Amino acid sequence: MKRAAAGVISAVGLGLTGLALIAQAPPAEKWFQDITAKAGVSGKHTNRVFTNPYAQIMAGYTALGASAAVADYDGDGFDDIYTTDSKAGGKNHLWHNNHDLTFTDVAEQAGVANCNEGDNAVADSLWFDFNNDGKPDLLVVKFGHNQLFQNLGAGKFKDVTKASGMDRYSNAITAIAFDYDRDGKVDLFIGSYFQPINIFQPDSPRFFPESFETANNGGGLTVFHNDGAGKFSDVTEKVGIKLSGWTLDLGHADADNDGFDDLYVAADFGTDRFFHNTGKGTFTDLTEKAIGIDSKKGMNVDWGDYDNDGLLDIYVTNITDDYMREGNFLWHNQGDLTFSDVSRETGTFETGWGWGAKFFDYDNDGWLDLYVMNGWVSAGKESYVPDVFKMVTTPNIDFADARNWPPMGNKSLSGYEKKRLFHNDKGQIFKDQAARHGLDSVRDGRGVAIADFNNDGKLDIMAANASNEPNLYVNTMPAGAHWVQFALEGRQSNRGAVGAQVRLKAAGTTRLQFISGGNSFAGQSMSRVHFGLAAVDKVDQIEVRWPTGKKEVFASVQVDKLNKIVEGTGKKAK
Repeated sequence: MKRAAAGVISAVGLGLTGLALIAQAPPAEKWFQDITAKAGVSGKHTNRVFTNPYAQIMAGYTALGASAAVADYDGDGFDDIYTTDSKAGGKNHLWHNNHDLTFTDVAEQAGVANCNEGDNAVADSLWFDFNNDGKPDLLVVKFGHNQLFQNLGAGKFKDVTKASGMDRYSNAITAIAFDYDRDGKVDLFIGSYFQPINIFQPDSPRFFPESFETANNGGGLTVFHNDGAGKFSDVTEKVGIKLSGWTLDLGHADADNDGFDDLYVAADFGTDRFFHNTGKGTFTDLTEKAIGIDSKKGMNVDWGDYDNDGLLDIYVTNITDDYMREGNFLWHNQGDLTFSDVSRETGTFETGWGWGAKFFDYDNDGWLDLYVMNGWVSAGKESYVPDVFKMVTTPNIDFADARNWPPMGNKSLSGYEKKRLFHNDKGQIFKDQAARHGLDSVRDGRGVAIADFNNDGKLDIMAANASNEPNLYVNTMPAGAHWVQFALEGRQSNRGAVGAQVRLKAAGTTRLQFISGGNSFAGQSMSRVHFGLAAVDKVDQIEVRWPTGKKEVFASVQVDKLNKIVEGTGKKAK
């Protein structure tokens, strides 16, 4: 079981109003406003309906694919959003930010709308700059064949899947990108749920998990090395990763501050995995030492320094319902490649049937808060739990045979669950503020993306919901708290500086943030680094550790602004 437990920076002008030194407004009861319809981003996600002999059984277990991924794909200084659909022939959406909290769907003209054709169902999406040209490219992750789109500029994308070497049947559900070998190019880590069989027309009924706790007949993980010139090669065995579990999410970060990013794998129906990057182009499985062996249903991986101790911690959602009382993990980083679960002590243990969750400082007080998506299937009044209980208590049942799983029909399972907004009280305890701020929707949540869509220094939320419209929440917190943002550009490092760590020194404290390559289930947040500063109006310096391992110090940081930092323009750190 698991454990208990000084260069010059250029400031970029931002749209709308920055947080200048304005008198503190009276506290508002509600700091987020749902602007989905007004913003024009209400494109509905619809689950895939199967037509094979096991369709009634698969309906509930594949209620996935509602994702949201953020990037400034056209370089105009405002973050855009890509959201997905999963039904046959369903259209994905590329929401172009119009700079006024409205968006226009340009997916068709961009060439990235039609990804649910044939035996393919979209599960996730990921922005990453695979060719280091400064334009984010797009990976569409699917049950079936993934698609890789190169960003050509001028709002156009080109399908380069076959040319890249990634045209294979994968049944993927998640993907992240980071430069594991520090060669200046981001590599791809793709997690698959089912084995690489045609789940749309399977030739055998034995393709479901063989066990509720230890299933090893899933799709596992594939590592694609970025060879340059738009080519990728499968190096999974070469890097020392061997998995056949039911992967649901992946997350990367540098756990021990050695300059190389490590990997956490959240697995459904079996233990999560922790892989330490050796710095020699390989990974070592340290699961038992680092986190122990569990039998839970890992759903989400996000890394963040929630207690400001200079070490990156991990938040993993699991299932807590009438049948499975598993609880989430908040893995506190002990600094020696071991983690201690403090979810009970901090109040983050129970959220329901958890999905995507993201660290972010919504009130700019300098402490990372958490937004957690919950809910599996919300349907009729009758519960599916007794059916599941009857199945799991049947002697000698073959769980891998889909015919032995009861059809869900119109029954609900952990449905109509409220989402949680956990406010971080100085790294000690989290308190749910979702109801107060209007963020406690009971739609079946999946992915969540955090970004500053109107460039006002307050972080907004895009929440993707299964078989429903998304929710776009704009942060309307009263002005007064200071903040600072950084946009990093790598030169020797990968262009997007994925994996870079930023340490901010101010008022006698040092705080840590980093650039992730898509951490969090079915969600990708903005690539800018954001620090809330509360009443502090001056930053002493920042230190950037680039993905190459080199460290630079920068001064002249402008508070209440977006500061652009280019690798090689700072002073070498001591």
